Amino acid sequence: MAGAAAFFDLDRTLLLGASGPIITAGLRARGLMGPDRLGLERLLFGTFDLVGETLPSIALTRLGVRATRGWLRADVQAVGKEVAPRLVAAVEPYAHHALRVHRDQGRQVVLATTTPYDLVAPMAAELGFDAVLATRYKVDGGGAYTGSIDGEFVWSRGKARSVEVWARGNQVDLADSWAYSDSVYDVPLLSRVGQPVAVNPDPRLLVVATARRWPVVWFNAPPGVPKPRGVEPQAVLTRLARPELFPWMRVHVEGLDNLPAAGGAVLTPNHRSYLDPLLVALLAGRARRPVRFLAKKQVTDAPVVGPVVKALGVIRVDRGSGSDQPLVEASAALQAGELIALFPQGTIPRGPAFFQPTLSGRPGAVRLAASSGAPVVPVGIWGSERAWPRSSRYPYVLNLADPPEITVRVGEPWYPDGDDVGADTAELMGRIADLLPPEAREARTPTEWELSLTYPSSS
Repeated sequence: MAGAAAFFDLDRTLLLGASGPIITAGLRARGLMGPDRLGLERLLFGTFDLVGETLPSIALTRLGVRATRGWLRADVQAVGKEVAPRLVAAVEPYAHHALRVHRDQGRQVVLATTTPYDLVAPMAAELGFDAVLATRYKVDGGGAYTGSIDGEFVWSRGKARSVEVWARGNQVDLADSWAYSDSVYDVPLLSRVGQPVAVNPDPRLLVVATARRWPVVWFNAPPGVPKPRGVEPQAVLTRLARPELFPWMRVHVEGLDNLPAAGGAVLTPNHRSYLDPLLVALLAGRARRPVRFLAKKQVTDAPVVGPVVKALGVIRVDRGSGSDQPLVEASAALQAGELIALFPQGTIPRGPAFFQPTLSGRPGAVRLAASSGAPVVPVGIWGSERAWPRSSRYPYVLNLADPPEITVRVGEPWYPDGDDVGADTAELMGRIADLLPPEAREARTPTEWELSLTYPSSS
């Protein structure tokens, strides 16, 4: 019975840009290359990062093979080992996730790249690839390169042929296999597999992928989130969200230093207003980090709003299905070093529950943090209901004379062990409550008018 495999390109696919700068630095350190006095390499790699492969760049790559004549293969292999950790560190976060998913589903993972075999094989070994299909250089009897290619130049149709030969030799059915690439010149390979995926596609491949309805992804962002050149929509929106654009409220952020500068973390704010997700996004934006929300399917499936929130990285939750897929996606995002925002209360409390000094919550955040090893970061929000109560369909944007004061306070990261989910959840809610002002922890009887503000306008 034939198996399946997943084939991954290297430059602008597993890596956001070119591997060339890392590799040439290693070759220079070994004394195999001279300095780039005219800056031609910088121009070449910069152009590649911007638009992808071009015929002139590939022609230069072919000519460059001749320059290796006389290099000892052992020296080049040593460079490959030296640069491997740096190449692995440059692999995009969701590429690691894709590799892990294919292995878990029983597929072999194969690196298919034009980059010389001796330079990328050590990196592929560190990443756990099952095979490497890369351009090989001929070696003479003395162990030196001859300045010519041994076998296929693994590019375009040559890469597709290499994959076909390998698949036949390893009993792999390409119709059941996957291929990932950024380049229009890999269309021959992408067309031969049953599941082609355009990753960070160059402009030409984007046209082809759109016409053929191939999936388009970026390995530096969650599925469905475009991030060309490392910039995604949420980052643009949060950086444009200046305080002067919100004159109807005054937001004070405290404890921003408690928000991890890097790595996965679960943000757990309390919930008082429809405004709260925006406040959490602004909080993360001040730290120059995107944040992924878990949102009800009614939001993600909406005709106009749905595609927008998906592009911002929202994870769809269907509470009636009982599926654990949202937590699987959230865990993948945490492993990729993302921030996840999850409201432990689930929804805005209604009626007397809105005024309870003791907060109650669901265990999802604690379970997610404990299973992923990421910390929980409690967030206390106070005053947001004065700018947009649940009873109103719209925020009070005309309240310019006396805008309400809103406080968003970030607590210290905390690592629940998950041994007692109930106790951990209670502790989390206590940590959130501790971030609220003293009046929030005082029991009182609300007025009828205050109670009315906590119910949806349709009630």
